[in-house]
Amino acid sequence: MKIIIINGPNLNLLGKRETDIYGSLSFEEFFQKLKTEHPDIELTYFQSNIEGELIDKIQEVGFSHDGIILNAAAYTHTSVGIGDAVKAVETPVIEVHISNTFAREEFRHQSYISEGAKGVILGFGLKSYELALQSFIIP
Repeated sequence: MKIIIINGPNLNLLGKRETDIYGSLSFEEFFQKLKTEHPDIELTYFQSNIEGELIDKIQEVGFSHDGIILNAAAYTHTSVGIGDAVKAVETPVIEVHISNTFAREEFRHQSYISEGAKGVILGFGLKSYELALQSFIIP
């Protein structure tokens, strides 16, 4: 099984920024732990602060992978292009957010990704990624 985690802007700063919301663990540390716990899954990771690179990656893997776990971060609320890319590919996408976006600013309540996603998981910290991964493992 081939699963990719795609993270958007500022998620490269996990463990350093707003630790009260996002925690103190870096994503790289978390990702290595996830890979160790699931050695039977070909798990890869991509992060970019650039909208077009996220769209390119979704299109690149969207016909060859078994699943995409996507945290588009702030682009979730602004990018029609990423939303369209999610709808255009065959690979199922789980939209993930570390924080509960509905408990935050009003503009974060809108998602351009949800309509094309298989599901949405939010508010469970980094565990949101684990839950998304489980959704692909357990049918």
